Amino acid sequence: MNSDTAKGNWKQIKGEFKEKFGSITNDKTTEAEGTFNKLVGEIQEKYGETREAIEKEVKSW
Repeated sequence: MNSDTAKGNWKQIKGEFKEKFGSITNDKTTEAEGTFNKLVGEIQEKYGETREAIEKEVKSW
């Protein structure tokens, strides 16, 4: 497991927390940020890409 894959795991956890925490507090910004972080984390874990490369790709969609 390379460092980008490990970072992806952590980002998924943080994303899930923000997603749930945002819905608990009705903070849509935190909830949306959590969803995005979770997506980036999952892609990063699977492919071992850097966060910057993944964000650039996702934003181009």
